[in-house]
Amino acid sequence: MNQTKTFMLMAAMVALFMGLGFLIGGRPGMTIALLFGLGTNIFAWWNSDKMVLRMHNAQEVGPDHPLHQIVAPLAARAELPMPRVYMVEQDQPNAFATGRNPENAAVAATSGLMRTLDRDEIAAVMAHELAHVKNRDTLLMTMTATLAGAISMLGNFAFFFGGNRGNGQSNALVALVAMIVAPIAAAIVQMAISRTREYGADAVGADISGQPLKLASALGKLQGAAQRIPNPVAEANPAAASLYIVNPGLGGVRDNLFSTHPAAENRIAALEAMAGSALPEIGGSGGDPWPVRDSARKPSALGLPKSAPPKGPRNPWA
Repeated sequence: MNQTKTFMLMAAMVALFMGLGFLIGGRPGMTIALLFGLGTNIFAWWNSDKMVLRMHNAQEVGPDHPLHQIVAPLAARAELPMPRVYMVEQDQPNAFATGRNPENAAVAATSGLMRTLDRDEIAAVMAHELAHVKNRDTLLMTMTATLAGAISMLGNFAFFFGGNRGNGQSNALVALVAMIVAPIAAAIVQMAISRTREYGADAVGADISGQPLKLASALGKLQGAAQRIPNPVAEANPAAASLYIVNPGLGGVRDNLFSTHPAAENRIAALEAMAGSALPEIGGSGGDPWPVRDSARKPSALGLPKSAPPKGPRNPWA
């Protein structure tokens, strides 16, 4: 269902892009718009990881770093190549993944996340990011963000140079609509795709870590912290908001047309259904601070505590 919805939304984005090109220059304009969209997407596809990591001033960490040691067994369990692992010095607890394919992927966590979550919750969050890599969401979201930006550029072009001319007269109304309506529609489609992919990554990530309730617990803590602690990168670059595991505090946290993420409570409810039990009420940061291990609990093959076998449907989003 998620794959079908994503395909339909992407088709709507491409149709909007080509339609805008047609309004500007007829059939030749539509062809030029398509070629322009392909060119910008190829550039973004090749360079997106470098741009995102540079934007965050992310620092790569090696096998001796605890975050790398958490990610490595999760990547093996997900049957993924080992991604590059990065730390971002930032107080807001959050995480993201980037890269054009699994072979060139990178995952990153902020220092705030490492201080806020316990080790098991960190593992659940990183499994969510690996799910984005496995589902190739990093490529999809790069494409949608690039198309949305290109549509905005074409809308401005239509306003200043006029729409498709008929009977020798510039259609100012069409140009005005192109400038205002098309970018808004593109943003709505982009955010709808982002929300859809977050649900899918929650499901696959919970399967990778084997701990859906730990991911649910982490989401509650991260969303609460994101509303209190600013994210300078997201504030300077609002388009980066869809990168993160939770909304970095831009706009509301409820589901609506302009939300980059589903509401945390809806994601938590779906994970609880996946695990077949309810999550205890979260208060404060909760749990032991990372990287303290709870040696009393029996580790799984990943070196992480096992969660109870799911009693409900394995994937509530299927």
